[in-house]
Amino acid sequence: MKRMIVIAVAVAGCGIAAAKLPVPVLDDAAKAKAAETAAKTAWQGKVDNYQLCKAQDRVAAGYLKTGAKPAAAAPPPCVDPGPFALAPPAGAASAPAAAAPAPAKAASAKKS
Repeated sequence: MKRMIVIAVAVAGCGIAAAKLPVPVLDDAAKAKAAETAAKTAWQGKVDNYQLCKAQDRVAAGYLKTGAKPAAAAPPPCVDPGPFALAPPAGAASAPAAAAPAPAKAASAKKS
């Protein structure tokens, strides 16, 4: 019984200690790395789906060779996701465009 109480107190103490840890602050490099990892994960999911589709097509072709009736409608073709390419962040492309009107506003303010 004492052993159970000691274990329960130790687990509670670890939970309290973990709750007091500060939340890590991500800098721009860490955010970029996280975005890249998310993009790679999404791409890998597309590759997995493509490979599954190709495997299902092979199984269906083998089944149809046995003389079974074909399906009423053909399934959509498998779409190859292609090689991984990290797209630039959406904010990076619009930042130069957003910065261009700012000097024009400053110039019109100086004329007044």
